[in-house]
Amino acid sequence: MTQVDAPLAAITLDNLTVSYRQHPALHHISGQFARGSLTAVMGPNGSGKSTLLKSLVGLLPTQGGRNGGHALTVQADGQRIAYLPQVSDIDRSFPIDVQDCVLLGSWSSVGAFGRTSSALQARVQAALDAVGLQGFERRSLGTLSSGQLQRVMFARLLMQDAHIILLDEPFNALDSKTTASLLALVQLWHQQQRTVITVLHDEAQAHQYFPQTLLLARELVAWGRTAEVLTPAHLQQARTMAEAWDESAELCRVDA
Repeated sequence: MTQVDAPLAAITLDNLTVSYRQHPALHHISGQFARGSLTAVMGPNGSGKSTLLKSLVGLLPTQGGRNGGHALTVQADGQRIAYLPQVSDIDRSFPIDVQDCVLLGSWSSVGAFGRTSSALQARVQAALDAVGLQGFERRSLGTLSSGQLQRVMFARLLMQDAHIILLDEPFNALDSKTTASLLALVQLWHQQQRTVITVLHDEAQAHQYFPQTLLLARELVAWGRTAEVLTPAHLQQARTMAEAWDESAELCRVDA
C-alpha cells in the first residue's frame, strides 16, 4: 500500500490560550490548519471565534505551547496573511474613496510612498471588476451600503494576494446576491490552494461550501470534516458548554 503524506500545515495551534483582563476567552486549543484548506469556524455567541482569528493575525497576545514551544506557529516560508474583520469594526467615516481603499491592499509590496503604476491601477480595476463594483472608484466609503462595503473589502483582499486569508463573519447581514458573489471568490481562493479560515453562523453555508469546520465553545468541541463536526451531538455539546461558562472564572494554567 502506498503511504499518503499528511498535508503540510499552514498554521499550528499548540495548547493555545487567550485571555482578556485575566479571564480566559479561549482554552487549550490544539490542531492544524492544513495548507490549502477551507475551514469554517463556528460556535455559539461568545465562544471565541473572533478571538481565535485575532490571535492568528497577531492582534491578541497568546499563551500556551509545550516544552518551550510556541502556542501559535504560522509557517514562515513566505506565507502572507490577510485579515478581514467584521464590517462593524471598519471605520466608514475615514475620508477615503473606494479606489484608494482597495489600493491599500498593495501596501506590503508597494509601501506608503510607492508609485502607483499603470500596472497597479490595472490590478485595482480588475479587483473591483471581480467584485462587481465597476464605476464605484471615486465613491467614498461612507456612502456605501453594507454589501457594497464588503465587496470593497474583498477587492482589497484580492490586492493583498495572501496565502492565508482570515474572514470574520464576512456574509453577516448581506443580501443573497452579494453573499453568493463573495462565496464564489472564497471558492476560487480554495481552488488556488490558499488557506481560508472563516467565522460563520450559518450551518447550511458551512455544509455546502466549507469542507472543514472548527467548532468552539471557548474550548475545542470538534475539528475536522464538516459533516462529522456539525452533528446534533456536537452542536448540543457546544451550547451546553457555552451556557455553563463561568465569566468570573480565574485564568487557568496554560500547561493544564
